[in-house]
Amino acid sequence: MFVGYGISAPEFAYNDYQALNVEGKIVVFLSGEPASADPSYFDGALPTLHSFPEIKQKIALARGAAGSIMIPALQSGPGGDWRYWQQEFAFEDVSLFYFVAGNLSVVMNPQAAQRLFNDAPYSLQQIFEMEATKSLRSFQLPVLATFRGSFQQRDFLAANVIGMLEGSDSELKNSYVVISAHYDHLGVGPAIKADSIYNGVFDNAAGVAAVLEMAKVFAAMPEKPKRSLIFLFTTGEEKGLLGSTYYVENPVAPLYKTIANVNVDGLAMFDTFNDIVGVGAELSTLDGLLQQLACELDLSVSAIPAPFASSPAFARSDQIAFAKAGIPALLIMEGSNYRNTPREAGLRRLIEWGRRIYHTPFDDLAQPINMKAAQQHGQILFAFCCMLANVEAAPQWKKGVPYFNARMQSIAEKR
Repeated sequence: MFVGYGISAPEFAYNDYQALNVEGKIVVFLSGEPASADPSYFDGALPTLHSFPEIKQKIALARGAAGSIMIPALQSGPGGDWRYWQQEFAFEDVSLFYFVAGNLSVVMNPQAAQRLFNDAPYSLQQIFEMEATKSLRSFQLPVLATFRGSFQQRDFLAANVIGMLEGSDSELKNSYVVISAHYDHLGVGPAIKADSIYNGVFDNAAGVAAVLEMAKVFAAMPEKPKRSLIFLFTTGEEKGLLGSTYYVENPVAPLYKTIANVNVDGLAMFDTFNDIVGVGAELSTLDGLLQQLACELDLSVSAIPAPFASSPAFARSDQIAFAKAGIPALLIMEGSNYRNTPREAGLRRLIEWGRRIYHTPFDDLAQPINMKAAQQHGQILFAFCCMLANVEAAPQWKKGVPYFNARMQSIAEKR
């Protein structure tokens, strides 16, 4: 069954499965989501969670589908090259031991996928033309598909690492701030220029180092912060936020007592800067605290730079696991108003780093790292965490934010 983008989004009155029974069938869908210039419809030019392949797979599974086949649009931009998709799935698939077994999920090269539309009402080429004119429709495919694969499965342990510093206030020490950083990376993968070790210095050994340094400084303070601090080093972030997901399902402190999560995924490495970006801060009252800190440090708070706003950054690292559990969370990054580099040149450098270094073996110690920039970023993170640990009023989600209900549920459970 061809099901358009494979999306069910009631908030946008959109459903590719409308009046379809896909139980026992393999559903076929395109990558992406409906194009829009209206910010109120699929967030306009910015992608939403509905575009994530794993979300589409879950929808198909929930509707009883036997499997799913995604056909990527091989055009310009990220994901526009078949080699990109091969690289994405070149590493070992890892899941939590209590995850339910998955079903058949395939990414198929459009050249091969044309055969799925043999004798169908429309060819794949016509489907792409419909997509361009925003006239996609779902329909039956008169094709049978079989699959046979060879798999190796192994069980292994990968631990989160946790430390806690008790707060100094007799009451507030019973509330917690979680400072997290993922210590895993991709491991060993396809060799690039004879190098197959994907080191992950920026992503995320640098973030781990920053959290370790913060823990060291907090522990040495003669007067400890009022609230207790949890230093959490997660595993399996690159494999689907596994460590953070496990933590919120098995927390060392009750979720309702955890007032916030500050996630550290990378540090500034190019240049010192005059502005910061709070990824996800706008969803809660954490944005007011961030604005206050920026003012104290003579910095400004900026939005995610336009070249990177096309990626839903809040959902791409461990902070989203805490948010889904109802805990206000954010990721603090450096801005693009650099002190020694013109903004456009700095953005080009960052884009080039993402193209050539990110998630490759070359994110290693051979690359240039501006230690003053990393130090500045670390000091900002420390100051913000210190502010959170001492503030009287706990951060709250803003009205209409989807994570609010999870917060209310965790608070209700304490009773």
